[in-house]
Amino acid sequence: MGIFSKGKSGGMMNVIRCDEEQYMVWKWRPLGQDPNSTSRENAIRYGSSLRVKDGEVAVFVYKQKDGILQDFIEGPYDGTIKTANFPILASIVGMAFGGESPFQAEVYFINLQNNNQLRFAVPYFDVFDPRLPDHGVPMAVRGTITFNLTDYRGFIKLNRLVNFNQEQFQKQIRDAVAKYVKAVVANVPQEMGVPVVQMERRILEISDRVQGFLKARIETDFGVNLKGLDIGAMEIDKASPYYAELRQLTAGNTARTMNAQTDVNIQNLKDQQRMNAENMEETLRMQREEAQRAQRLQTESNFMGAHALDQQTEVLKAAAQSMGQMGTIGGEGGGGGMNPAGMMTGMMMGGAMGQQMAGMMQNLGQQVQGGLNTPPPMPNVQYHVSVNGQQAGPFTLPQLTQMAQSGQLTPQSYVWKPGMANWEQAANVQELASLFVPPMPSTPPPPPMP
Repeated sequence: MGIFSKGKSGGMMNVIRCDEEQYMVWKWRPLGQDPNSTSRENAIRYGSSLRVKDGEVAVFVYKQKDGILQDFIEGPYDGTIKTANFPILASIVGMAFGGESPFQAEVYFINLQNNNQLRFAVPYFDVFDPRLPDHGVPMAVRGTITFNLTDYRGFIKLNRLVNFNQEQFQKQIRDAVAKYVKAVVANVPQEMGVPVVQMERRILEISDRVQGFLKARIETDFGVNLKGLDIGAMEIDKASPYYAELRQLTAGNTARTMNAQTDVNIQNLKDQQRMNAENMEETLRMQREEAQRAQRLQTESNFMGAHALDQQTEVLKAAAQSMGQMGTIGGEGGGGGMNPAGMMTGMMMGGAMGQQMAGMMQNLGQQVQGGLNTPPPMPNVQYHVSVNGQQAGPFTLPQLTQMAQSGQLTPQSYVWKPGMANWEQAANVQELASLFVPPMPSTPPPPPMP
């Protein structure tokens, strides 16, 4: 069967489809019909073939006495016009002719997948900087918007499909976009705090701001979905008499801001150095006090040991004298004769006291020798390290050793401790140079004996 075939009543059967590649709304007309013809426009046979691709909607518009009626056929669809998919058509087509009577309808295909992109341009309009509220500087804005059509029923309610003109529709959108862009951009200096001469540096933020303002309005006014808005250029009329004045004012404010920030950074650095010096001084004071306290306790322990020895010596001397007198205890007649029992008792007590004294002297000697052999506490030397231009620390020697082993401290790292005039590389500090000496290679064992 060809594209057209004759029905029983002699009319023409149609194949209704859209072969356009780029379109948003496209009106179908029978083959050979003049686009400007109004005589029995789009006379279609009930039973004609209809093909709707995926992502398309075919809209049948019927002009009736009681108003405009519409059937919507969503793709994909490939069939004939005689099914329940056409509830409006079934109610208005006369069935007395076997379903082959012609009917009047305009058929529109709506593309739901295509992204439509429009360029817009806003001619020069005055933008006012809050610092010079009476001196407007002309600015022009150019860009593009991207939109598509998703809610086709809402679109049809807002836009007359009969004799739909896509170019005229796009012009209406451009005019609306230009109006809204101008309204938003003119308020950017006041609401965003951006100088007029620096607005183009914030073009991405301004684009997002305009899109957020524009999206709901475009959807409400035209029934299309705004997917994106990109401002490509914001041009200031540099010939304006107020442009140079604004530029000089902005440059002066920028310089003052940079100087103020530099002063703040310098003051912060000084405060940090002062705090580090105070912390280091307090740490050293505490270390000195701890060392003095340890020395004082050691001295007091030695003194107490010597005093205890003197006391025990006096006790032993008294015991020895008493023991010497025990030889005469109980002598006959009290004449001071030798008493053997007393002598034996004195010898036994003298031996016991001698052993006690010897043990006491040995313990005291061990205590004194232990005190002499105990080394003084290691000095707690601490260094500050420069890391990426920032001061870190302080760190002790064990901590610096670990940092050198892990690569955090290198011979080129700058270090400083109290008493040093300036920062020095770690390799140049004698106390730290040994941290970077590579280990001696191990000597292999000699070959085994034959």
